[in-house]
Amino acid sequence: MSGSEETDGDEERRPLNTPREWRDFLDEYGELYREGVDDNDIREFDEEQLEEGGWLGSEPATEEAVAAAEQRLGLRFPPSYRSFLLTTNGWTALRDWIDEVHPCEEVAWMRDTGPGRSLVHLYDNEFPDADLVALFRRSLQVASGEDLWLLDPTDVGPDGEWAAHLFTPKYGDLESHTSFAGLFHESKDSLE
Repeated sequence: MSGSEETDGDEERRPLNTPREWRDFLDEYGELYREGVDDNDIREFDEEQLEEGGWLGSEPATEEAVAAAEQRLGLRFPPSYRSFLLTTNGWTALRDWIDEVHPCEEVAWMRDTGPGRSLVHLYDNEFPDADLVALFRRSLQVASGEDLWLLDPTDVGPDGEWAAHLFTPKYGDLESHTSFAGLFHESKDSLE
């Protein structure tokens, strides 16, 4: 029932390893978001945010908040995700089927979330898929909506980045990227 697709080109896209790189990227993302949605699709932003060039993100997480989340989860976040949180502690200006990238205080092991428990049960019993169940049990859920963004701390590249996945429960599809930044690049591409 599950499908897996490795996306090409993550390495060719510009890196997002610093708050400045993320800020520039997210400013562009915000412009595309504002251009591509009608008034009914715009989430609740204030007038300043909706003006051209207004920041659609949250306040940055503090280093202490990121470190506390890492300590709570027992690991250190990969570079692109860590820099993202230090740029904006969450993001809701997304299209497609992701409602929000969670603030660091809400990031959890997928197996401990409602959707995670349901999906582990489903793929353990109804549609047996040991690989998906193992992924769900070991991954962090960093974004949710109808679809989910997952980071796999057991699949680490030479640059310290963790494999990142978009899982579409409705279809059982898994799209893989080399990093959290790859998920955001793919999301931005869908806006263009």
